[in-house]
Amino acid sequence: MLNSSATEKLQNGSALETTDHLFFGRAKSELSLHAAERAVQSVLADVDDGELFLEYRENEGLSFDDGTIRSASFTTTSGFGLRAVLGNETAFAHSDELSDAALLRAVDAVGALAQGRSGNAALAPNLAGPSLYDTKRPLEGTEFAQRAEILAEIDAYARALDTRVVQVSASLSSEWQAVQIMRRAGDGERLADLRPLVRLGVSVVVEHGGVRESGSHGLGGRYTLERLLAPEVWKHAADEALRQALINLDAQPAPAGEMEVVLGAGWPGILLHEAVGHGLEGDFNRKGTSSFSGMIGQRVASPGVTVVDDGTIPERRGSLTIDDEGTPTGRNVLIEDGILKGYLQDRQNARLMGVAPTGNGRRESYAHAPMPRMTNTVMLGGSASTEEMIRSVKNGLYAVNFGGGQVDITSGKFVFAASEAYRIEDGKVTTPVKGATLIGNGADAMNKISMIGQDMALDPGIGTCGKAGQGVPVGVGQPTLKLAGLTVGGTV
Repeated sequence: MLNSSATEKLQNGSALETTDHLFFGRAKSELSLHAAERAVQSVLADVDDGELFLEYRENEGLSFDDGTIRSASFTTTSGFGLRAVLGNETAFAHSDELSDAALLRAVDAVGALAQGRSGNAALAPNLAGPSLYDTKRPLEGTEFAQRAEILAEIDAYARALDTRVVQVSASLSSEWQAVQIMRRAGDGERLADLRPLVRLGVSVVVEHGGVRESGSHGLGGRYTLERLLAPEVWKHAADEALRQALINLDAQPAPAGEMEVVLGAGWPGILLHEAVGHGLEGDFNRKGTSSFSGMIGQRVASPGVTVVDDGTIPERRGSLTIDDEGTPTGRNVLIEDGILKGYLQDRQNARLMGVAPTGNGRRESYAHAPMPRMTNTVMLGGSASTEEMIRSVKNGLYAVNFGGGQVDITSGKFVFAASEAYRIEDGKVTTPVKGATLIGNGADAMNKISMIGQDMALDPGIGTCGKAGQGVPVGVGQPTLKLAGLTVGGTV
């Protein structure tokens, strides 16, 4: 039997009680706690590691487009994933049927991995600390009619701001994920987490002289929808979306070539996430396929550059009280003053590399096996001001926002599209430009950072990271940065 100690109850509190009711305690429940515990013990007895991951999820999506509700949905999903790990091999089975019978079928499928014991000992997780977010359902405190009315108000508000507005779209999404992670006896407690997640998005299209441009803004985090429905919050989102659209209306074709680049604070940290963060995930480095493999203790960035992955920031989109293996998240220093200090680890890769897990074992859902993933990846601030950086550039680009990008993990090469950017000429920000892309290599870019701002900021809470077909919510952040000699792909 798995441990059900007083310590377990203290650490998990209502989360464990809530998930026990969701998975085992409802009147029509076909899955028993006893059967789940017995299955975990039998399938994990002769392997290195593994877990039974139980999940229940509620999702609501509501979108308003050009004066009418375009879509409204509410869905619930539930299921389990059973995983056994032996060395670098993994057996995994999942089902959306929460029943003793389905679990027994998964035991038969996964149990085939254990032909004998491995010599490696499993790593027991530390006890989880207090929750980093309010665990109640995000929809509590609001009614559907109220949510729909707010979206209509956003539409009317944005149109009243400027006569050039021709289209407005607004959306609200919410999620409540309840998970319970069961491990074998002596290998940690039964752990549970209740995870809210909300997001508001506003998009505006403007037209002038036959030319149309768009702008958008979103925000969110791990809290209830009530916060997003406050007028000062949604009005700011609409204001920002319109501001970006009007800037794009006046933007000129972006210049091309190698030049100095100043990156804005906050969301431009997506470049750091893609160009550096993925390359520091444990699986790529254990296999030697990352451009950062084998470089612990070596200089990988300019002096002054410190990068952390912090899953403990309260209410942030990428934060988790425990990861999807039951390990508490942490504040993990990856690069300190330009020196590589460590990688992001799940339990399997940590064990095989002889280090401790860092709380970065994440999965999209019960139907996916966990892997090393980022949470909130942030570069810490320095001492320079944005004004100093701009004044120091004779001919360059000021990239304030990005629309997205991609990276090749092995080579470190990246390409990012700027959604808001300006020319810098003779130390001054001048013309807005469109069509600018940043092209480079992650390691090279980190060594081209010459000035680090004081204004470290986090993104507004909209990021989703994709890896191996799985998407998980993440956060990014950075101060304003100056980089020398990046390649800018433009249209002139």
